[in-house]
Order: sequence, then C-alpha cells, then structure tokens
Amino acid sequence: MRKLVYYVAVSIDGYIAGPGGEFDFYPVADDLAAYLNDRHPETIPTQMRAEIGLDVPNKRFDTVLMGRGTYQPAHDIGVTSPYAHLRQYVISSTMPEVTDPAVELVPGDPIGLVQRLKKEDGMDIWLCGGGKLANSLLPEIDELIVKCYPVVAGSGIPVFDGDFRPTPFAITGTRTFSNGTVLLEYVRG
Repeated sequence: MRKLVYYVAVSIDGYIAGPGGEFDFYPVADDLAAYLNDRHPETIPTQMRAEIGLDVPNKRFDTVLMGRGTYQPAHDIGVTSPYAHLRQYVISSTMPEVTDPAVELVPGDPIGLVQRLKKEDGMDIWLCGGGKLANSLLPEIDELIVKCYPVVAGSGIPVFDGDFRPTPFAITGTRTFSNGTVLLEYVRG
C-alpha cells in the first residue's frame, strides 16, 4: 500500500515558512543539496530540475499534495504546474480554479482523497505543505521526513497548524549536514 509522507523543511522553532509564506531564509549547503537531489529528486520543482540538469526518474514519490499557500506562490509567477513530473493535487476550499490541466483542484475531503490514492498502485504520496493541510491529514500521515534547519523564524506557518492532538511517531534515522541542518525520519508510532 502507498504511504503518505510529509516531507518538509522546518525552522528550529517549528515553522515551515514565514508569516508571508517566505521560505528563502533556510541556509543551503552543497552536501545537503546533493543528498536531497540523490534521495528525493522528485521533490525538486520541474523548472529547477531543468536548470540544475537533474534528469533522473522519480525514486520515492509519483504524487504530490499541496495546499493553496504552497501552490499559489508558483502560480503567481506563472508556474502553473510546479511538479509536472508528478501527479499534482491542490487541496483548497478557497481557490476558485486551477488553470493547468495537469493540476487537479480538490475543494474538500483531503482524507478521502488520500485514502483513495493509497489504494491505487504506484509510488508513495508526498505531502508538500502546508501546515493546515498537514494537520487535517495527520491521521493519514505514515512517515515524516523533516529537514530541520539551524535557523529560528520567530513566527510564521507552523509545521502542523491546528488542534492539539498528540500523535506518536518513532524515529528511524537522522543525518547532519555541514550547515547544521538535521534530517530526521520518522514512522507512525
């Protein structure tokens, strides 16, 4: 059965983006980029893959789920299909439409969508963001891959934005990179 994996970057204080959706404050290191390009090349946006010459098949994911806040910034600069190499879903009850036929707008029931996707044949499903969507899908998240960057954001979009509901996960791996970023991998406990 396919798994739903929340693969996300986070600050030390638990934010995936700043208050305005900023994410450019995460420090990049060559060894981290090389590792991520090798292990999870499909998480690199299609346009960026072409720019860096990353022409490899998907290794882990064939589907991506995004909330409006994750999808909208790319759309606003004319990138209507940010992950063209994946099956793309935008889950939003406030977005009126998606103009690219390669992106499917899902106005409600993200749990039902994930349950249907998990029953299909294929690779795992990447939950790209954001915090409200992650919180609503918490009961369906099978694994977490968290890139914890050595920076304090101060405020912004939390990694899980919603009700208090402690949910145990067990750590399965850690790796530290030259810039102090720690990659943490968990499975549902």
